[in-house]
Amino acid sequence: MSASPTAAGPAAPAGKSGLVVAVLALCGIVVSLMQTLVVPLIPDLPRLLDTSASDASWVITSTLLAAAVCNPVSGRLGDLYGKRRVMLVSLGLMAVGSVVCALSDGLVPVVAGRVLQGCAIGVIPLGISIMRDELPPERLGSAMALMSATLGVGGAIGLPLAAFIAEHASWHALFWMSAAISVLDLLLVAFVVPESPLRAPGRFDVPGAIGLTAGLLCLLLAISKGGDWGWGSGLTLGLFAAAVVILLAWGFMELRVRDPLVDLRTTARRQVLLTNLASIVVGFAMFGMSLVLPTLLQSPRASGYGLELSLFQAGLCLAPGGLVMMLLSPLSARVSRLWGPKIALMLGALVIAAGYAATLGLMSSAWEVVLASSIIAAGVGLAYSAMPALIMTAVPPSETAAANGLNALMRSIGTSTASAVISVVLAHMTVSLGVFTLPSLRGLQVAIIIAACVAALGVLIVNFIPGRAVGTAGGALPGDVAARTGTRGA
Repeated sequence: MSASPTAAGPAAPAGKSGLVVAVLALCGIVVSLMQTLVVPLIPDLPRLLDTSASDASWVITSTLLAAAVCNPVSGRLGDLYGKRRVMLVSLGLMAVGSVVCALSDGLVPVVAGRVLQGCAIGVIPLGISIMRDELPPERLGSAMALMSATLGVGGAIGLPLAAFIAEHASWHALFWMSAAISVLDLLLVAFVVPESPLRAPGRFDVPGAIGLTAGLLCLLLAISKGGDWGWGSGLTLGLFAAAVVILLAWGFMELRVRDPLVDLRTTARRQVLLTNLASIVVGFAMFGMSLVLPTLLQSPRASGYGLELSLFQAGLCLAPGGLVMMLLSPLSARVSRLWGPKIALMLGALVIAAGYAATLGLMSSAWEVVLASSIIAAGVGLAYSAMPALIMTAVPPSETAAANGLNALMRSIGTSTASAVISVVLAHMTVSLGVFTLPSLRGLQVAIIIAACVAALGVLIVNFIPGRAVGTAGGALPGDVAARTGTRGA
C-alpha cells in the first residue's frame, strides 16, 4: 500500500517540536499509568465491589484485553482518518472510563470503566507515528526513544503513586485523579499537537477488526484466566482452539481484501516479523520482574527471603527503574543512530538477561533489588526504543500507526504469557507460613531463570533481523524525506 499524503493540518514548526514531544510523552506516561492504577486495590477489590476474588480479577483483565485489541485497531484508524483525531478520541474514552469508575461501587460498571481506560493504550503507537510525520530528522530518534520509554515509566511511577493515594484517601480518588489528568492530556493534545498530513488510502476493514478482536479475546482470555479455570479445562482448551481457528480464518480473509486492517504481506517481511517476535520475548522478560520483585519485597521475613515492605515502599523501590528508562532514552537513540536499531535491540535483550542473572545474587536487601530492577529496566529501555525504528524502516509511511499498534500488541501478548507462565511457577513452588501459602525462594529463582532464558532467546531472534537497519547519520528513517517532500518539503 503506498502513501497518499493529504494535508490534514499544519505541521509543527521547528521551535514547537520540543513541546509536541513533551505533550506526547506525558500522554504516554499517563496511559501506561492506567495499567497499574488499581494494583494497590487488588487485595481489597472483593470487599470494595462486593464480589468474589475471581470476579474481581476482571478489573485487571478487562483493561489488558481492551488494550491488546485496541492497539492495532486504533493504529489503523489513525492511518486512515488522522492520528491526532484518534488520539483525542482515545484520551476522551480514558477520561469517560475514569469518571465511570469514580462514580461506581459495583463490579460491572467498574469493569466497563476499566475497558474504556484500556482503549487508550493506542495513544503510544499513535504518538510515535505522529513523531515520524511531524518532527525534523535530527530529533526523531531521541523522541521515539522517549515515547517508547513512557510505557515503563508510567508503570513504575504508577505503583507508588496509586499506593499512596489508596492508603490516604478513598479508592475513588484514584479514578478522579486519572480523570483529571486525562482531561489535561486531551486539552494539551488539542492545542499543541498538529494533525499529521499523511493519510492512508482506502477504508476501515470492519470485518477484519471484528475477526481480530474475536481471535485475540479467545487467545488472551485463555492465557490470562487459564490458571483460574484450569489449563486442562474444557473452557480453556476450547478458547485456545477457537483462537487458532478464528485467527487462521482472519488471516485468510485479510490476504484477500483490498484494504486490510493489517497488511499481512508487510507484516511477513523478515525485519517486521522478527521484530514482532522479539517484542513478544521482550514483553515476557519485562513483565517477569513485575511479578517476582514485588513478591520478594513484600513477603514477610519469616518466609526466609522476604523484605517485609509495604506496598508503597515496594513501589518506591521499583520506581527508579522507570526513571532509568527515561534517562537512558537519549543513549538508546544514539546507539540506534550509530550502530542501528538492530544492535540496540540486541544489546537491550542482553542487558535484560544480565539483569536477571544479577538478580539471583541481589535479593537480600532493598538497595540490591533497586539495583537489579534498574539493570533490567535499562535493558527494556534500550529494547523498546529500538522497536519502532525497526518497524518504521520496513513499512510505508502511511502504515506506521497500524504497524506500531501491531508491534505493541505483540508486547501485550508477551506480558500476558509471562503472567500465565510465572504465576504457574510461583503457585506450584510454595512454602507454608502458618495459614498462609507463599511462593518459595526456589520458585522465585526459577521464575528469574525463566525470564533470563527468554531474554537470551530474544538475542538469538534479533540476530536474524536482516542488515543494519539504520537511518541516515542525521537520524532520518528511510523514505521519510521522500514522504515529506509532497507535504511540506524535506
